Amino acid sequence: MISAPSKNTGRDNEEKKIEEIGKRVVELEASALSKLASNIPKDFSRTIEAVLKIKGRVIVCGVGKSGHVGRKIAATLASTGTPASFVHATEASHGDLGMITPDDFCLLISNSGETSELNNIVAHAKRFSNLIAVISSFENSALMKAADFKLLLANAPEACTIRMAPTTSTVLAMALGDALAVSLMEQRDFKPEDFRVLHPGGNLGLQMITVSQLMRHKSEMAIVTTDFKMSRIVSRMTDTGFGIAILVDDKGELSGVITDGDLRRNVKNLLSFSPKDIATLSPITVKPSDLVSVALEKMEKYKIYSVIVTQKEKPVGLLRMHDILRSGIK
Repeated sequence: MISAPSKNTGRDNEEKKIEEIGKRVVELEASALSKLASNIPKDFSRTIEAVLKIKGRVIVCGVGKSGHVGRKIAATLASTGTPASFVHATEASHGDLGMITPDDFCLLISNSGETSELNNIVAHAKRFSNLIAVISSFENSALMKAADFKLLLANAPEACTIRMAPTTSTVLAMALGDALAVSLMEQRDFKPEDFRVLHPGGNLGLQMITVSQLMRHKSEMAIVTTDFKMSRIVSRMTDTGFGIAILVDDKGELSGVITDGDLRRNVKNLLSFSPKDIATLSPITVKPSDLVSVALEKMEKYKIYSVIVTQKEKPVGLLRMHDILRSGIK
């Protein structure tokens, strides 16, 4: 007797076909990105040098999907130290050209290079001697011919079935925009603290908090010297309530820590010990200027719940896991 095919077989085959479509799209776009990486536009470095010299902003323009990409590029530039704004090409023809000043640099995005809505922006830029960079897939297009800097995308097919919907081209334009932003970021020596100034909200802002902003200060700590008796150290730890005593030498430099765990492990003959007998003599430390994420990484690596904050070998505070969790950092 021949059994009937399982009902699930047809569904499984359909799911496999769908997954293959997804795989093909990602592979096509990944291949195009690899091609772009091997063929960075010849004017890329010149574009970076020109933007670094301007007094104004980078004005990013595009229409349709290129407009969506342009908004993202403008936002990335602005958040990484390069002032930028997106100007909608259609609105520009109805008064928004006034948003473009003689000090600005224009970055136009058009896969075809023939987007007519950008013509008025080109004419305006030429009138006021604004430099123009164009991101396009067609080197001999009208916009590329008008550009001072030609940012040619890799020659690659769109990933959609009919090879017409903007897919691969938008991925390439977005990646090139990121490359511009990061290159400018590094040329400006844009630091984590600069990033934090521009990202005060959300989890990104939380991740940019420094140790000095969350740490308990030295005045709250049980700071003891190696000649303290254990009974006195226990008393100091009890008074401060943080479950840790920080040992310093005669120069005030960190020489060890004693935790509640150390006290419990040595409770039997605790009062007969000297501080160094039970202390951790090489405790994990961070600097006040370190990002809290650095401290958190050390806590997780060494399976500890607090780190000593030092400045020039001297303890200046304590950062606990509890303080980090309370701040909302993930």
